Amino acid sequence: MLRGMSTAENPPADRERERLRREAAGLRQQRLSLDRALREAMARNERLTGTLRTAQEDIRRLRQALAQELEAPMNEALVLRVNPPVRAGALTQEAETPAILTQASLDVLLGGRRMRVPVSLLLDPEQLRPGMVVLLTESAGACANLGYRLSGEIATVREILDEDRLVVGTGQSTQAVARRSGLLAEVPLGIGDAVAWDPAAGLALCTVPKTEAEELVLEETPETTFADIGGLSAQIEQIRDAVELPFLHPELYREHHLKAPKGILLYGPPGNGKTLIAKAVARSLAQRMEAAAGGADVRGYFLNVKGPELLDKFVGETERQIRAIFSRARDKADAGSPVVIFFDEMESMFRTRGAGRSSDVETTIVPQLLAEIDGVEALDNVIVIGATNREDMIDPAVLRPGRLDVKVRVDRPDREGSAQILGLYVTTELPLDAQEVRAHGGDRAAAVAAMIETTAEEIFARDERHRYLDAILADGRRIPAHWGDFVSGALLRNVVDRAKKHAIKEYLETGEKGLATRHLVRSAAEEFAQQRDAASRADVEDWLKSLGHSVALQGLERPAAASGEGRS
Repeated sequence: MLRGMSTAENPPADRERERLRREAAGLRQQRLSLDRALREAMARNERLTGTLRTAQEDIRRLRQALAQELEAPMNEALVLRVNPPVRAGALTQEAETPAILTQASLDVLLGGRRMRVPVSLLLDPEQLRPGMVVLLTESAGACANLGYRLSGEIATVREILDEDRLVVGTGQSTQAVARRSGLLAEVPLGIGDAVAWDPAAGLALCTVPKTEAEELVLEETPETTFADIGGLSAQIEQIRDAVELPFLHPELYREHHLKAPKGILLYGPPGNGKTLIAKAVARSLAQRMEAAAGGADVRGYFLNVKGPELLDKFVGETERQIRAIFSRARDKADAGSPVVIFFDEMESMFRTRGAGRSSDVETTIVPQLLAEIDGVEALDNVIVIGATNREDMIDPAVLRPGRLDVKVRVDRPDREGSAQILGLYVTTELPLDAQEVRAHGGDRAAAVAAMIETTAEEIFARDERHRYLDAILADGRRIPAHWGDFVSGALLRNVVDRAKKHAIKEYLETGEKGLATRHLVRSAAEEFAQQRDAASRADVEDWLKSLGHSVALQGLERPAAASGEGRS
């Protein structure tokens, strides 16, 4: 009884015991939290230790790779194929690490031998392409990318098989299938393009810029037609008979045992349409062959070769370029296209051998041309056209029958021909003088015809005011020449262009628009005065020859002053 009273009567002690129990429970909970934190820290430490070991291993491998990179490269190899890394394992459920990839490799060509080599860890295989050159270490590992190879044998694209493969040829019959390099993967190639290729690798490496010969040759389908040429109807008819008939009807020529002409020589004073005729021939042949083929697209080629630019100071270069030109023509002709090879200023290249300081060059290039011309006899659609102002300077072997055997003189236009040429440039589409149009009842065509007739009359007037110069012969005779004796198609075009400029200038000054007869007449006087000062002895000698004079030219005498601006 006394003990129970003591417990009930001591509340402070009870409170203290309760406090102590709560503190002990908190300490036990704190210890459990610390135990959990310790276990977590130990787990993290173990993971960090593993990561550190992995990093150390990666550093060791990188150091080894870097040491290999520092080795002196021994060889260069051409990349044929890039082999990406191959997955050597698979993801596992137990580990969170990815599967291991094998090292990327390359198929290369080294010293004519194909081999497979690994790619260094420091070299990105995604940047490598076929046709590149890589450096190989002593351990035969690719360690550096030197870029694309840009050299090899020159070949011509003969056929496009697919996006990756080409048929290339290095001669008349040698052909091979080549793969595109990475450099050519996105390059649009066409038949006839030149590429550098490696026969051992079977790779077309890169395109080849045009050679000097190709730069001199303008390959095109000319837009010029015979309708664009004025004052040469007789010459055009002669050329069409000589060229188009054998091209269009080769079976008839074979039946009659006739050989088609392989060459035409156009000779005569400069500026009278020799180049235009050659272009029109190519255009006409293509059109007629297209019609004969039932409308099938037939492309004609015009290879325009500038004689002086073809000459090269290095021995053998001019001959090589001539061979390249004819080879190109044969390639086009084999495909069924008509080809015109046009040599402008032919006397500059194929001068008579032994006549002049350049006789050593002529001794080699003339035979080369003769061999190439003789070589096109087997083709039915290649013709050579030469143009010259001095046919007497061309080697006779070039002009003999079987070569340039058709000779056509392209002479200066007469009055009728000059009117035709003027009509090509003075048309009803031009702004015309309103007064002259009203004078012809508003008929613009009649006004243009009158302007052309008056200009032609002015040019071919033979009075003192239109005296061009005097030719003094060795026997003392004086032969007067007038404007019309030295007219040319190029000069007539200059006359019209000059007149148009006068019309524009007058409009800006007065506000009166339109080309008028006065502009054409004034321009003719100015043009002939300018051309007279530059007249050469060769032009005068050619004119005298056309008149039948055989006496040598002693000298020239030009009027002291211009004769004025002509009639208006």
